Amino acid sequence: MKRNVDMKEISDGNLYELNDMVKADCNDCKGCSACCQGMGESIVLDPLDIYRLIDGLQMTFEQLLADAIELQVQEGVILPNLKMGKEKDTCFFLNEEGRCKIHSFRPGICRLFPLGRYYENGSFKYFLQIHECKNPNKTKVKVKKWIDTPDLQKNQQFVADWHYFIDDVQSKIARIADDELVKKIDLFILQQFYMEKYDTNVDFYEQFQIRLIKAKKVIETLTKG
Repeated sequence: MKRNVDMKEISDGNLYELNDMVKADCNDCKGCSACCQGMGESIVLDPLDIYRLIDGLQMTFEQLLADAIELQVQEGVILPNLKMGKEKDTCFFLNEEGRCKIHSFRPGICRLFPLGRYYENGSFKYFLQIHECKNPNKTKVKVKKWIDTPDLQKNQQFVADWHYFIDDVQSKIARIADDELVKKIDLFILQQFYMEKYDTNVDFYEQFQIRLIKAKKVIETLTKG
């Protein structure tokens, strides 16, 4: 999700890489679940997030749509996001004790927090969001430890590939006046990356790359001319 903001206003002014130390450790967030409340549509889910949820909960994409996630338009592209409860405005996966019920397979944005990603030149680095986390006693931790993600190098490539793919699609859609064509592209992306089940016995990243290559060709054909 893009944010047009002044980095000086929201960060400590530094950009971090995987082996850097950053003051982000919230000490297990004991007694606090502020970042799981009132987030609106901001927790946008990428294909890996949905893959993890489907595998971890043993549910289908359609079953997740019934309660846990919803679809919203993000700059012309329909993408899923975590759903907040109507009554308490808290994440669907937050339990009565204020703890995450899916912590071991939580989405990438949740793993990062209070870090964010700064995208530039086909890659990205991390930055510390200084106003988001309410915990006043954060301690330093290595970025890659904080992210807590297996196959981190593959994950980094996936994150960049997905971001720049969606960014490119959004740019293309912004120039299209045909609503039916936009709808066709949106439905194709949902089907290709979210609804079509991944094989849990095969490396996710390999499957994603195959789908990405196909998607780029299809969208290039659809938007040509």
